[in-house]
Amino acid sequence: MSDWRVPLADVVITDAELEEVMEAYRSGWLSMGPRTVAFEEAFAEYAGARHAVAASSGTAALHLMCLAAGLGAGDEVIVPSLTFVATVNAIRYTGATPVFADVVGPCEPWLSAERCAELAGPRTRAILHMPYGGHPGQLDALRSLAAERDVPLLLDAAHAIGARFRGAPVATYGAAAAFSFFSNKNLPVGEGGALTTDDDGIAQRTRLLRSHGMTALSWDRARGHATGYDVVALGHNYRMDEPRAALGRARLLTLDEETARRRELDARYRERLAGVVDCALAPDADSEPACHLFTVVLPEDADREAVRERLVAAGVQTSVHYPPAHRFRIHAECPAGPLPETERYAARAVTLPMFAHMTEAQQDLVVAELGAALGRR
Repeated sequence: MSDWRVPLADVVITDAELEEVMEAYRSGWLSMGPRTVAFEEAFAEYAGARHAVAASSGTAALHLMCLAAGLGAGDEVIVPSLTFVATVNAIRYTGATPVFADVVGPCEPWLSAERCAELAGPRTRAILHMPYGGHPGQLDALRSLAAERDVPLLLDAAHAIGARFRGAPVATYGAAAAFSFFSNKNLPVGEGGALTTDDDGIAQRTRLLRSHGMTALSWDRARGHATGYDVVALGHNYRMDEPRAALGRARLLTLDEETARRRELDARYRERLAGVVDCALAPDADSEPACHLFTVVLPEDADREAVRERLVAAGVQTSVHYPPAHRFRIHAECPAGPLPETERYAARAVTLPMFAHMTEAQQDLVVAELGAALGRR
């Protein structure tokens, strides 16, 4: 569906997956119902969690997670600036204040537990970690710090579906995790998200707030499980619809296979780019990353925009993940520690194409054009 020889991300939907979506439409029940329940059960099992709550988007899942964690006015949440802006927005939706912490370094652009410890104070009510690119990052250290401070470790796991750390799914390391099923994610359904947790209270509050704070929903009444409802909280309309739930459940069946292919492509990139770029995302012996992104750090003397223009001319799409959130005007007054590593990475990083059905020929084109643009091939 694009003119790129190598797009940044790409989605192929099989006939079997399309049939599941069509069955949802044929059923005549399109709003949240039995397929959403089935998807939640399958996703909870996959993520290693007791509960999964489907939502209309990853941003909705993040907002619900922050609300269910009890965040509000006067609270502070330590968060990386190097993340998509939705991570930070979700904190501010609750009235809480983001406190920006630095990342570990240019080859490890995820939240530094050491920097978080320096910023933690009496108003800190949570640490919100984003496993950048699908790499778990300093999960153990962050979880220990959160326990020491008696605050929850929350995860923006939009990049991390399929990622494992020390044999366990990444989501199991936080009090709750929020996932995205946006069209460029590893489990793409177009829009959609989910929250996972082992905490019964968080799950119950999330389900309540997802649908206007209502005690019974349309599907409950359709099945005769309720004849009316009360509204007991100021909730939102963050429901997932049945066709997307059907597609998500169908795509979940091939996710491990696609993640394995992403890991192969990730390793192949590293082998072929050795000596061409300064570094890529550092692998961790204790982790099995989801390989959502493949980013590289260009040499300090490289003109990043000229490099990207050369790739565009060759039909290769690239991106930058991310403009740091603390630079946006809307968040400019939020407190922050020193962010030298965030600034270094943000100035020199380029995201290269990565998708499960990427061919070796496509990858070789990316490597050749990048090397030529840098004068290293």
